[in-house]
Amino acid sequence: MLGIELIEGEYDTENWLKAVHGFEKEPEKGARCAICFDRRFEITAKYASKIGEKKFTSTLLTSPKKSLKQLKHAGDALAKKFNIEFVAPDYRKASGTQEQNILAKQDALYRQDYCGCLFGLTMQREQQKKIADELFSPISQQIQPESIEARIELYEKRWAYEDRGIEYKIVKERFLNWRQTHGLLRIKKETIPAHFLPLSTLKSEYTRGKIDVQVGELYYMNRDEVKFITLNYYNSLINKNYKSIYELIYNSPTFEEELKIRKQLINSSYDLSTIVVVQHIPTQKVELIYKSYIYEDVKEVLLKIS
Repeated sequence: MLGIELIEGEYDTENWLKAVHGFEKEPEKGARCAICFDRRFEITAKYASKIGEKKFTSTLLTSPKKSLKQLKHAGDALAKKFNIEFVAPDYRKASGTQEQNILAKQDALYRQDYCGCLFGLTMQREQQKKIADELFSPISQQIQPESIEARIELYEKRWAYEDRGIEYKIVKERFLNWRQTHGLLRIKKETIPAHFLPLSTLKSEYTRGKIDVQVGELYYMNRDEVKFITLNYYNSLINKNYKSIYELIYNSPTFEEELKIRKQLINSSYDLSTIVVVQHIPTQKVELIYKSYIYEDVKEVLLKIS
């Protein structure tokens, strides 16, 4: 929009983790931030000097969560080292933060509400009494609602609309979100491959019981509203041909497709019972160790106007 060239630096997570090791519990504006600034600014200042630029700055200066004094100290030290100037205006004074919000909204810009540090994010979400769902990445690589991948998908679609001259609007919607942290099915202490459908929840993290009711192709366990279906039936509902539960676990269909399966099995928008997909329906007593979260959330939605 401003005609400024974007040069992407290396996303060097491994060396960053080594640099901040031992400072994971530091609060916002603490020692970990200073280490991070030194590392990021040095790469930027060095590159700016290399290509002949006389000045460098940082978008972190706009953040109310960061210390201007800390940022300026790191920037000035590296500016001196590479013989360039660090530009550090106070963008926050005179209602600057509010103005940023207004300008971002006008251009429908995505504004992240944390700096990008996984430790800072974790502590921030703990204070908000929320789970850090930005850090969840299912082994199936399924794109889940309001995940980083979902946001990227939305903004890539937005860019495509802009390239084609399609008018659009980004609005926010409140919805019920879900994340699974772990799930395990055992029979006589042997782990059995199992896949858990979205929106599955359990009252506590552990339950055990036996299947005692069958209605059609849906099998009911005698405790904690747990239900089972076979992989063959799952395939018939979604028109796929998964050969094993492992294949399903590591290459799941979309979140939306699995919600449709759930709707076909249980025709209720309020049902949150655990539904487990297995190769064969167990005839012996089973144990379930399972944890998931259901929580109120807000997501952005792209509306096509023309």
